[in-house]
Amino acid sequence: MSDIAICAEHLGKRYRIGERQRYVALRDVLTRAISAPARLFRPQRTVSPNGHPTHIWALKDVSFEVHQGEVVGVIGRNGAGKTTLLKILARVTLPTEGHAQVKGRVGSLLEVGTGFHPELTGRENVHLSGAILGMGKKEIERKFDEMVAFAEVEKFIDTPLKHYSSGMQMRLAFAVAAHLEPEMLLVDEVLAVGDLQFQKKCLGKMSRVANEGRTVFFVSHNMGAITRLCGRAIWLDGGRLVAAGPVEEVASAYIRSSAEARGERRWEAADAPGKGGVCLLAARVVAGEQGPASTVDIRKPFQIEIEYEILKALSHLRVAVRVVAADGTIAFTSSDDANPTWDGCPRDPGRYISRCWVPGNLMNEGRYSLTLSADIPFVETFFFEESALTLDVEQMGGGGTRYPERWPGLVCPKLDWDVERAGP
Repeated sequence: MSDIAICAEHLGKRYRIGERQRYVALRDVLTRAISAPARLFRPQRTVSPNGHPTHIWALKDVSFEVHQGEVVGVIGRNGAGKTTLLKILARVTLPTEGHAQVKGRVGSLLEVGTGFHPELTGRENVHLSGAILGMGKKEIERKFDEMVAFAEVEKFIDTPLKHYSSGMQMRLAFAVAAHLEPEMLLVDEVLAVGDLQFQKKCLGKMSRVANEGRTVFFVSHNMGAITRLCGRAIWLDGGRLVAAGPVEEVASAYIRSSAEARGERRWEAADAPGKGGVCLLAARVVAGEQGPASTVDIRKPFQIEIEYEILKALSHLRVAVRVVAADGTIAFTSSDDANPTWDGCPRDPGRYISRCWVPGNLMNEGRYSLTLSADIPFVETFFFEESALTLDVEQMGGGGTRYPERWPGLVCPKLDWDVERAGP
């Protein structure tokens, strides 16, 4: 008997740009079925009269296999086709071409909170959401106390959901979805929400699911979680499969995918990342008087500058940088609310530059990618630009020692030592 849990062959999904799906009645279905043979011989328009393409391929010619019990991570930039792939595997949407065979009962965490209603109590929403996700009544009742305890909302379980905070709603929604018991679990970036303590709890739950021998297909931008939880990885870019194999190899290749280190970047207004009131305009690494740089000396300090525009007055805005090593491990994250002057301070519309000072003798030799973000914690994310910059840290004479050797570790600090003679 084959142990293949997922077999995808030449998967493709095409969408029509700007097309709005109208209501489809039974007569429309019958008409399309009757006219289907004629449409096979009718040329398909792929370019509009003004010369712009009318279709886009979210996935194109993607083939892979996943064996039972494997934990596979799916990585790639925004718009790479990761969520589209999961929706095809979960049978939420059909592929335009190719096919995918999925063996066993499938549980999908594509959208946390599916089926929740604000007027119903937490208890009622647990039953409603569980039923929508495919759990039976007895299964919900058997796991009810465990789900409520996981979400830490025991005191409010009979309170209407509209009185819950957004964090409480998210915890309860994830608790329901995480307690499915399918042979295969499809997870789409749900571990990126919530406070740090709850994220750790979610990662622990995912780890237990993986250790139980169930097949897990996990999409995330968190390279640390991918490398810890997964044994294999699939890398998508522009809807196409770039690489598939051991997670360390694929994650490292993904981080190094930039052909050369990029210490400065600017965005045109039309393409600037951002929504809801904050747009990313430029970013750069500044090393001393030499200005923007893609390479820095391990011994010397440098700055990370993030230039952005605020379109409406905001409070509690946080602009952050995440430094990621070549193997996907997050070296550190820092945000401008560390400055007491700007912690929670209202920011009027206008252009701003947030600067992060990184001391010398901190980062170890190697290539790093810088992910930039702006958000109001637990409320709204304005932009999250993954691998916006790449940076090479070079060892010029050694960071922690005078000998030209690379010391292991993400950091290479020059710490204070004292030596005393203790005897003859």
